[in-house]
Amino acid sequence: MSGRRFLLFLALFPLAFAQGCNRGAHPHYTGQPAPDFTVGDGTTSVHLASYRGKVVLLNFWWSQCGPCIAELPSLEQLHHDDPNLAIVGVSIDEDADSYRNFLTRRHVDFTTVRDPEQSAARLFHTKMWPETYIIDREGIIRRKFVGPTDWSDPEIRAFLNSL
Repeated sequence: MSGRRFLLFLALFPLAFAQGCNRGAHPHYTGQPAPDFTVGDGTTSVHLASYRGKVVLLNFWWSQCGPCIAELPSLEQLHHDDPNLAIVGVSIDEDADSYRNFLTRRHVDFTTVRDPEQSAARLFHTKMWPETYIIDREGIIRRKFVGPTDWSDPEIRAFLNSL
């Protein structure tokens, strides 16, 4: 690769990643009903359809995921700022003790459930962590966020309030 082509590659390389992340924000099934699931981990059970009538922020995460940890403070703050918003975290942690210790250490107090088989994530075709779906009161997927998100962003808050 010539020096000029290499410099062009370096200039465009970040755009490839930015476009890939943006593409995930508007999945082809936006506007479609969210797949229903029930997941239980022995301590907590979540049935997505039971949240019908509420706006749901469905967050797939893992306790060893740096980006998941990075977005957690703003997700917790959103939970405290908007108690009418149903925040549901679905962890793919395999180790139950690591999962519980993480929740305790990080003071996570929104609804979470451990799904080590990733049965719910598979229904949503989720393969990256974190991935978050915004589901409206009728159970329709309205938006998807791929990667860590700043849930204090005024645009995101306005979008959530508009549902």
